[in-house]
Amino acid sequence: MILRLAIGSLLARALTVGMTVLAIALSVALFLGVEKVRTGARASFADTISGTDLIVGARSGSVQLLLYSVFRIGNATNNVTWQSYQDIAARPEVDWIVPISLGDSHRQFRVMGTTDEFFTRYRFRGGRSLEFSDGQGLGDLYDAVIGADVAATLGYSVGDPIVVAHGLASFTEHDDQPFRVAGIIGKTGTPVDRTVIVSMEAIEAIHVDWQSGAQIPGQTTPVEVIRQMNLTPTAITAALVGVESRLQIFGLQRWINEYPEEPLLAILPGVALQELWQIVGIAETALIGVSGMVVVTALLGMMAMIFSSLNERRREMAIWRAMGARPATILGLLVLEAVLMALVGAVLGIVLLYGGLVLLRPWVDAAFGLWLPIETPSLREAVVLACVVAAAGLASLLPALRAYRLSLADGMMVRT
Repeated sequence: MILRLAIGSLLARALTVGMTVLAIALSVALFLGVEKVRTGARASFADTISGTDLIVGARSGSVQLLLYSVFRIGNATNNVTWQSYQDIAARPEVDWIVPISLGDSHRQFRVMGTTDEFFTRYRFRGGRSLEFSDGQGLGDLYDAVIGADVAATLGYSVGDPIVVAHGLASFTEHDDQPFRVAGIIGKTGTPVDRTVIVSMEAIEAIHVDWQSGAQIPGQTTPVEVIRQMNLTPTAITAALVGVESRLQIFGLQRWINEYPEEPLLAILPGVALQELWQIVGIAETALIGVSGMVVVTALLGMMAMIFSSLNERRREMAIWRAMGARPATILGLLVLEAVLMALVGAVLGIVLLYGGLVLLRPWVDAAFGLWLPIETPSLREAVVLACVVAAAGLASLLPALRAYRLSLADGMMVRT
């Protein structure tokens, strides 16, 4: 009986109720959408580098090593000598090792020297490998492979020239040895998108006429001569390491950290990523707080709507009281109306959320490299929806109690 009355009352005020339901639906979709983005961002952040067991660099902090070797942020405190790199590569536990050399830039994008093995060993998002959207890898000494953001920002295509600048904020360019764009890597959502990749030999080649970070005055070696030179690196910035067995990771890490020839540091990428997330993860708390306030605002709007409708419905409630309805029935009716509005709004919010995910996920992945999973609603989401409905019932108690206290005489009084 009360359910029929509640549904009929809501239908009689379809426009006002519909706007309230829509506000609740949008707030629920926003709240759960932020949760999806948060978990997706956290997963994408954790999958920035996968399949790499250790990252090796000069001894510093684990987060600092992760920042400059993976995210291209900051600089190394020191380099790792080529002899140390070879000693690590010769260890029986090592399955593969990829050197990284950083220090130069191109129009605010970092330049990274490495080997062809980087394109096959680097993994992201749980094991995905790098793919070329155009062109190919490093075939010539002066070939360069650029990330998707570099290509999009600077408008580069395969075959275009690139001149590398010395250092990160330097006006000195290696314009005597220009590079050529040989390939463009597809969007990954990782720092690779913002990186210009060249060979280790190319890094040595452009610094042939440099000493102690400065160009030797009046010395310019012809490119033909440089091509004939021994361009084996003398030092690298860091190295990505994969081991034969996961059981050997900690033993190799301890050996590297205790390496007697120079102070080195070997870190587990997953552990360092978690440490870094604890630093930057405060943003997710802020997002949850903002979206939660949106839900609260929608519920307060619903409560205000019920309050504003009380004056219009005082005669209606007085008639129900005159026909024998108990005060508890009036209170239950208003609470039930609020619960029904919240329930319909929550379900509609779920529909809007997953419909939006289906439509926007390919674009978000292509534009930002952020993968938003489409899964059945989790227990946490079900709890959120239950809390929204329960909060709607609680929010309606105040106007319901006011209606409960309205007297029959006050409800039947004709106001002019």
